[in-house]
Amino acid sequence: MPADVFGEDYVFMREEELLSFDEIERVVKQFTSLGVKKLRLTGGEPLLRKNVPNLIQRLARIEGIEDIALTTNGVYLVKQAKALKEAGLMRVNVSLDALDTEIFQKMNGRNVTSKVVLKGIDAAIDAGLHVKINMVVKKNVNENQVVKLASYCKEKNITLRFIEFMDVGQTNGWDFSQVVTKKELLKLVSTIAPLEEVEREYLGEVASRYRYVGTDSEIGIISSVSDTFCGNCTRARISANGIIYTCLFAEKGFDLRALVRSGATDAEINAAITDIWRSRVDKYSEERTEETVKKRKKIEMSYIGG
Repeated sequence: MPADVFGEDYVFMREEELLSFDEIERVVKQFTSLGVKKLRLTGGEPLLRKNVPNLIQRLARIEGIEDIALTTNGVYLVKQAKALKEAGLMRVNVSLDALDTEIFQKMNGRNVTSKVVLKGIDAAIDAGLHVKINMVVKKNVNENQVVKLASYCKEKNITLRFIEFMDVGQTNGWDFSQVVTKKELLKLVSTIAPLEEVEREYLGEVASRYRYVGTDSEIGIISSVSDTFCGNCTRARISANGIIYTCLFAEKGFDLRALVRSGATDAEINAAITDIWRSRVDKYSEERTEETVKKRKKIEMSYIGG
């Protein structure tokens, strides 16, 4: 969320525009009735929402939910990690694009130091949460941090997931020349120790997984630019104000909040979700061209999560 776009005076959504916890719980129950077993709270920054542990506790009680994760910048984990774990959170993915604070701040456009995030990671581990680190890599910006962060994670046995710099939204100034590809990332990380590929755990897993030979320490690479995974996508995204998006690179979504607040029955909500999912035609990463990158007005990732 670049500071020159999302400055101190940027007007975000009013509280009444957001789905309430009751509405979120109701919607999730309809998704679980259709087979959803995994939930992820993301953002933006989900820990800015008041009483997130309470929401997690409510979601964890829903029959059918087997896994609840949260993606965070890590800043509030020192204060909240224990409460999140006690509420039923199982995993956190922490965004950390560099160990070097100057480069870290260049990537995130804010004044937060990498040390604050590292303290949050330690707090999450101490609380018993399973931790992964997400690193977006941009050529000639934080490329020199790849080996440093990989070494840090290998030493602490934390899974590090590299993410190719993607053309999401309209404000991140994406250009293919800035992409460090999966092939290049593997070459860099292999300088630490030899890697071997690991089989994917489930249908729709977006990360290609690799293990340092002779260890159980892993890295993952999400390569939506140099590879595609549209054909196996199993992820639906719901924005904070209740819009369903069936693709990370979507131009528009479907207003579920309006349906929920119109007095619709659970059966009607269930039928709407089913129809939306069955009508999907998303395959942007397969269709990506120089023209689609320029012309397609995509929703910001900070609005619908990664």
